[in-house]
Amino acid sequence: MTDIAIRAMTAADARTVLAIYQAGMDAGNASFEHAAPTWEAFDAGKVPAHRYVAVDPDGVVLGWVAVSQVSARQVYAGVVEHSVYVDPSAHGRGVGRALLDTLIASTEAAGIWTIQSGIFPENTASRALHRAAGFRELGVRERIGRHASQGNRWRDVVFIERRSPHVA
Repeated sequence: MTDIAIRAMTAADARTVLAIYQAGMDAGNASFEHAAPTWEAFDAGKVPAHRYVAVDPDGVVLGWVAVSQVSARQVYAGVVEHSVYVDPSAHGRGVGRALLDTLIASTEAAGIWTIQSGIFPENTASRALHRAAGFRELGVRERIGRHASQGNRWRDVVFIERRSPHVA
């Protein structure tokens, strides 16, 4: 992992970030979505202060992490939903863990007390990564959504969260 650097995501990363996002969707166990959004839509939906990319020594983007607010209500100001995606060619190199560690440090410094997300039960690699980074599985949301790119079949989602031991 020493050859991986983490830096803030910028608009210059748009093409690669969205391509990695699309590759995750194409694999079938990363998102209910089937097509990456435009950069404008992606940018508008993510909190600017907590968006990062992992890059190799040549500056090639290997993965990304970002958060969205879960609610506009002030009582949930410290709760965000995250996404983390790693280019398939970089799986198993510690990219996801480096991104999550950076995100955790960034959100805690900003007073965010909960990072949450949902993972398809079949995505065992992501579940293991998140457990190793201090997330816990709260339960399974059964038949929570239909997966259009998979014949409109119902899918379960494992609801996960990481509560900061330092904030709140």
